[in-house]
Amino acid sequence: MNSARARRSLVSLPAHRPSLRPALRLLPLVLAAALAAGSAGCTLNPGPSSAAEPSASASPSPSPIPSPTPRDVRFTLLAAGDVLPHGPVNESARTGDGFEYSPLLAGIDPWVAAADLALCHLEVPVAPPGVTPSGYPVFRAPHEVVRDLGEQGWDGCSTASNHAADAGFDGLKAALDALDAAGMGHVGTARDREESLAPQLYELTREGRTVTVAHLAATYGLNGFEPPEGEWSVDLIDTDRIVRQAKEARAAGADLVVVSLHDGYEYVTEPTPHQREATEALARSRQVDLVIGHHAHVPQPITRLEGGPGRKGMWVAYGLGNLLSNQGPDCCVLATTAGLMMVADVVQRPGKPARVTDVRWAATTVDLAAGHRLRGTREAIAHPEQGTLSAGDLEQRLAIAQDAVGDAADELREPPLPSGGPAPRVVPRP
Repeated sequence: MNSARARRSLVSLPAHRPSLRPALRLLPLVLAAALAAGSAGCTLNPGPSSAAEPSASASPSPSPIPSPTPRDVRFTLLAAGDVLPHGPVNESARTGDGFEYSPLLAGIDPWVAAADLALCHLEVPVAPPGVTPSGYPVFRAPHEVVRDLGEQGWDGCSTASNHAADAGFDGLKAALDALDAAGMGHVGTARDREESLAPQLYELTREGRTVTVAHLAATYGLNGFEPPEGEWSVDLIDTDRIVRQAKEARAAGADLVVVSLHDGYEYVTEPTPHQREATEALARSRQVDLVIGHHAHVPQPITRLEGGPGRKGMWVAYGLGNLLSNQGPDCCVLATTAGLMMVADVVQRPGKPARVTDVRWAATTVDLAAGHRLRGTREAIAHPEQGTLSAGDLEQRLAIAQDAVGDAADELREPPLPSGGPAPRVVPRP
């Protein structure tokens, strides 16, 4: 067993290791039960009581059992930047008989494990069977990158991007097949017209209730390619259509609607007019709870727009930068080394709609010289000896993220606690 297979625990995990997220989610419930037992004076081996035994003739009436008071449903949604496996990234993941991305991804294991719902952005298609993987400029990713994202604990990915048609319909299909095989959801590309009409649904059960999250995705374009099997195979940004899909999802029972938009100018922090127009249209519709942005490869602002469901506002992360890539100052700009993890807090009060009540963030970076190791930037600053980047380099990358995000959302310095419920159910698209 290589070291990647034991990366998340003090004990070794099997070769295709299950996510630890279900156990972490249940931890608060276990602790709460233990505390309740202690406060009630419960012991495993109670001794004889010194109180007088009730007489046999005493028949007290049973006390009525009060109905439990409904409690708020609370959970977190994690999203992160572009998964963009350039050729050098694939070489860092290469093994004797394939590819293993788990050691590259492991630096953010605690964040993914703690999330109640984790959504990644797979920017590239997957190499169809019998086709050699490739990187930039025409991507065909090894299927193992999807496998290892699933093993890390991601529940699903958006797949609409400017590279979605790079490998034609076969590559698009191979990506969705790989996501299915990993037990992950997907949205933004489709294998047939019926699948294209369906959002990706995730069902989270908490406090005896089920909250359904609908995920939609679209891209600004395809680098000059056409959607490989007609307009339905890749969703292009059309806010009227997205709003219509959001309404249909809510009518079918969705409690929360999340939209991923692949849009903007590469390497530019400031959102483009098109980004602002699209997100403002979604906010005005009052059908979308949260927008997650991709494509610029650098961090962009996080803010809260007026409108949104119930006129409570709509959070927008215009761009989360890169999660895993080979980009840096040698090819692009230094800011491509700074990524964001966005954590959205969701609350559903009894008898009320689910709402995104807050959005927070944490910075990530990739240590290229260490073999494309992804790290939480704060954790890397605390332990620079574990990589090749100096504390000064890491502080600079953190400052880039802080300046880009702005003041509307707070920075998280450690993963939030899981809510204590089971893993989300990924509802298969038709």
